[in-house]
Amino acid sequence: MAEPPLVERHRAVMPSWLALYYDEPLEIVHGHGRRVTDSTGRTYLDFFAGILTNAIGYDVAEISDAVRKQLDSGILHTSTLYLIRAQVELAERIAKLSGIPDAKVFFTNSGTEANETALMLATQYRRSNQVLALRNSYHGRAFATIGVTGNRGWSASSLSPVKVSYVHGGYRYRSPFGHLSDADYIAACTDDLRDVLHTGTSGDVACMIAEPIQGVGGFAVPPDGLFTSFAQVLAEHGILLVSDEVQTGWGRTGEHFWGIQAHDVTPDMMTFAKGLGNGLAIGGVVARGDVMDCLGANSISTFGGNPVATVGAGAVLDYVLDHDLMANAATLGSALLGGLRKIAERHPVVGDVRGKGLMVGVELVEPGTTTPAPAAATAVLEETRRRGLLVGKGGLHNNVIRLAPPMTLTAEELDEALDILAAAIAVADGER
Repeated sequence: MAEPPLVERHRAVMPSWLALYYDEPLEIVHGHGRRVTDSTGRTYLDFFAGILTNAIGYDVAEISDAVRKQLDSGILHTSTLYLIRAQVELAERIAKLSGIPDAKVFFTNSGTEANETALMLATQYRRSNQVLALRNSYHGRAFATIGVTGNRGWSASSLSPVKVSYVHGGYRYRSPFGHLSDADYIAACTDDLRDVLHTGTSGDVACMIAEPIQGVGGFAVPPDGLFTSFAQVLAEHGILLVSDEVQTGWGRTGEHFWGIQAHDVTPDMMTFAKGLGNGLAIGGVVARGDVMDCLGANSISTFGGNPVATVGAGAVLDYVLDHDLMANAATLGSALLGGLRKIAERHPVVGDVRGKGLMVGVELVEPGTTTPAPAAATAVLEETRRRGLLVGKGGLHNNVIRLAPPMTLTAEELDEALDILAAAIAVADGER
């Protein structure tokens, strides 16, 4: 008797809410550079990179060699009860790169864990369970992080250990203030923040947690200066600022190493994950020393910052800095945005093209309106796959194509992707 297809086995034993892309889900079995190969032997140019995680691509010798050397030592794991040299060295580098004064670092296994930790630190430090978050945000799938996620599609429960008040600002395209100039938009969102503080809280708020660019929310980009203005208000009340850099960190935006730096702000805490491991499970929090040290109980992380993950992450960080991948993200990101905007001029199904560096969103709408067109996004997802390109999909209304290739992308690969995207968008536009 033949073995059932892998997709049938997946659906039999995995949760129904664990989504799979494509009408015919694929299994990726090999990767090199910016390309992956599925179990049928078909190769694709990858423009989603494991949800921004394979930040420098696949089969990178420098990372593989570092990990292999650690494996050869026989030590895959100790725990944070013992000194881990690679963990300390990586923490020293991240603390320095953060720009946060007297910074300390705590490692986790994921962005969700990192954000949970940041929320625990903020609420303990401020002795308050009140938190400010942005509408259309996404911060993870655990209890507190779902509680601060402002996107109904990813909010599995209304129960939360924190009391959340949501403010405007992150998602400009559908904002009631979206028609305003940058300066007026920032002023309106700041007035909203003040109003929320005065009407929706008791004043002693612990923190604001915010993504500099909203990832799952469709790569929504606020104008530079929004968080500058927000930070001034927060400082008046002693409220901590937590920048969720899980997707924007490590130079992906092309402008700065951290997304929040576009706003000339040094947050009290930053969370990170994804691209630092290039596929290895690692996340963490970098915070002011007094905030990090505020816990009065013992704590450890069994797997966070383990020897394999931190050795690999150190090699990733070396590669990003030695090859100036931030500059590559800036150059090719600008070309990607320019190419997509030219495509948008020909196809009214494209309502908005936005992003920074190699983090770009294409929002699809019913032509002539701003009505979300999720079916068009699905059509583009399927058509790009058919033509040999993998992209992401998201946004509040599931109508945004998300493009975030490895930061080692070449100009030739960019041109190849733009040709495929142009053809796929034309197909989606023709189906409307």
